[in-house]
Amino acid sequence: MMNWAKQQLANVAGTQEPIYGPSAIQPVSEQAKTTPYTELTRNDMKWITIDSTCVETQTWYFMTDSGHICMVQVIYSNVAGIKITTQFNTKIFYSDGKTPNLWSSDALENHSFDEGKFNFRAKGCSTELNEEGNSYHIKSNTNKQSIVDLTFTQTAPGFVVGNNGTSNFGTDPKKPWGSMRHAFWPRCQVEGNIITPAGPLDVKGRGFFVHALQGMKPHHAAAKWNFVNYQSPSYSAVMMEYTTPPSYGSTVVNVGGIATDGKILCAGSSNSAAHSEIKGDPENNWPEPGAVSFSWNGTDANGQAVVALVEGSLGERLDRVDVMAEVPKFVKQIVAGAAGTKPYIYQYGPKLPIKIKIGGEEKTEEGSLFTEATFIS
Repeated sequence: MMNWAKQQLANVAGTQEPIYGPSAIQPVSEQAKTTPYTELTRNDMKWITIDSTCVETQTWYFMTDSGHICMVQVIYSNVAGIKITTQFNTKIFYSDGKTPNLWSSDALENHSFDEGKFNFRAKGCSTELNEEGNSYHIKSNTNKQSIVDLTFTQTAPGFVVGNNGTSNFGTDPKKPWGSMRHAFWPRCQVEGNIITPAGPLDVKGRGFFVHALQGMKPHHAAAKWNFVNYQSPSYSAVMMEYTTPPSYGSTVVNVGGIATDGKILCAGSSNSAAHSEIKGDPENNWPEPGAVSFSWNGTDANGQAVVALVEGSLGERLDRVDVMAEVPKFVKQIVAGAAGTKPYIYQYGPKLPIKIKIGGEEKTEEGSLFTEATFIS
């Protein structure tokens, strides 16, 4: 009972949680031991909108044929069941190395969902999932710096790791007090444009979509993150890895997979993200990486082992995001009072090869990596 009471206090006040230990998380990797992954249907793409503290996002990442790296995102946030807010974000990293990154973030008004919770609408913003469940149309004119009209269409199936993509938090597995879920579309075709002060940007290229739910305070769920979106002509390799705070045993949870046109090659929880070189950030003492090594391990539909590796120097970072300076007020409310919380996101976009081995056949192909290293607490 005391643990439950402490947890409720932590949920509302943002206080540090007590040490529950690794038994208080039921990671999705346990599901993956028997069901490595499950392909998504349209029904799996509904917004979840739980009625307690949460941050739920739909994020579309894309690499344009002209070399730009971009992101558009809808955020739905619930603070302790008291206040619900929504936000639309756009970010463009220009490939010329001269044009400053474009970042726009706008609170939305009058948000709503359709009856099935597949489509999101707000004043000046909408996301629509088609009837086949394999394409999104995203539109926004909430910010004159970035007027968005683009379409994301699967070229490979979507998936969740395990049965449902969800890790649960709590000392009683039957009554979890928190959760983390990720659903991926690893390989998509992107079309459309973003109208910016520099002119219209043709977004034709390759994309990756992720629907994520953090069903608890973000700094209670994870102390650090690695995010990987790798796209090459033949392969897409994606990964989310987070490490829980000590309250949940500093448990590492990894979800990801590799796709090619028309199929998933492998997906599951047997992947790893390593910072093979640390250059550090003297301004805030976080161990900013200088080089990385990302690996995927699984089995394809024919029972052949699939092993893939993307590694190398990250080069100059694209950006360093001080989350507390950038995020809307509602997220600051969620992390208010959290001891030792100073979240920063380090973003990179190097060109690196992927080495992939399927059965006895090995291939290497050049591609584009977008990766984030996030340190929270």
